[in-house]
Amino acid sequence: MIVVLGEVMLDVVAFHEGPLAIASDTPARIRLRPGGAGANTAAWLARVGADVALIARVGDDDAANLALSAMDGVDLRVSVDDALPTGTCVVLVAPGGERTMLPDPGANTALSADDLPDDVFAAGNVLHVSGYSLLRPGSRGAAMTAMDRARDAGMRISVDPASAALLIDDPAFLHRARPVDLLLPNADELAALGGDLPGVKEFVVKLGRDGARWSDGLKTVATKAVRVEDVVDTTGAGDAFAAGFLSAWPGEVEPALAAGVALAAQAVAQEGGRPSMDGDA
Repeated sequence: MIVVLGEVMLDVVAFHEGPLAIASDTPARIRLRPGGAGANTAAWLARVGADVALIARVGDDDAANLALSAMDGVDLRVSVDDALPTGTCVVLVAPGGERTMLPDPGANTALSADDLPDDVFAAGNVLHVSGYSLLRPGSRGAAMTAMDRARDAGMRISVDPASAALLIDDPAFLHRARPVDLLLPNADELAALGGDLPGVKEFVVKLGRDGARWSDGLKTVATKAVRVEDVVDTTGAGDAFAAGFLSAWPGEVEPALAAGVALAAQAVAQEGGRPSMDGDA
């Protein structure tokens, strides 16, 4: 089983038709979509048939129902917060698919060690931690406790650093997370971490349209991206890549990289960060 610890969000996605007209109006098409890096990764893992559980927290509100949609096949270990709302993210998607995010984590910040189920921490399982859970002080304790319990159980641990902008303001992130069996940064996140990754056994750099590169410090393996004719929305592409890679990890690197870029290609060809809710992703 792959146990994902991370956030569940409701994404308010605005596809704007041109450059933002600051202090004025920019025509846009707006949709509500389920999101959150942790939930997205879990949903893509389920899409490829992996045995996956999600540890997360949502609010006691209507937003939680949509935020937890498109999660077929995921074992939801999701707590409900009676004080904080479900996390919400405003996602601005420019022509060409590039996105800018304005997140309000809401109940995600209240994830606690009490939310961690005992039965998922078992030898042979993998713990995948969204970096947001380690970056935000409110959920940090739960994430670190989960990682300690995973190590005690003999589980492998994967971490996705999640946000270059937040990493710049948190130089202790890697020290807090390690030792890590697998780190999954994109190029900007790798730069924010300083490029040197002590305490990391393997890492994969997500390079977008340039593919991905794996290394264990001694050997490097690269793969090209899958060509996509029409990039609709890059939201969740990194989450989909992580799911694809994890679905074949540990094992031969080439098939894992191929699985990662294949799911990332599916993600950018559709709207939203989860597998398409109409089943055609």
